[in-house]
Amino acid sequence: MKNRFIASFFIAVLFAALVFSCRVHAQEAPQRIEIVAQRFRYSPNEITLKKGMPVILAITSNDVNHGMKFKELDLDIKIKKHATVEAPFTPEKTGTFVGQCSVFCGSGHGSMKITFHVTE
Repeated sequence: MKNRFIASFFIAVLFAALVFSCRVHAQEAPQRIEIVAQRFRYSPNEITLKKGMPVILAITSNDVNHGMKFKELDLDIKIKKHATVEAPFTPEKTGTFVGQCSVFCGSGHGSMKITFHVTE
């Protein structure tokens, strides 16, 4: 009887550990954020992120080569025309940061901007 109790106890502990580890693992999966780049805008053009939370930026160009550069966040991504780039990113500081297209894409290139709001 005592041996059954001990065995049942250990099975319960192992089950609880397994459930807990699955939940922790699920929380660590990065959020995927899909962004479309096309002359002369990003969609969406404003994104809110949490400091220290990893994301995957999935950026698709619908027309020509584009880029996305945030000097303050040390982020510089190049996107080839009609392709998607997946860039892992973890913001390490809070604030509002304005990025811009870093590959000349035509006459409206200078107005192609995107904003990241990074919160605690």
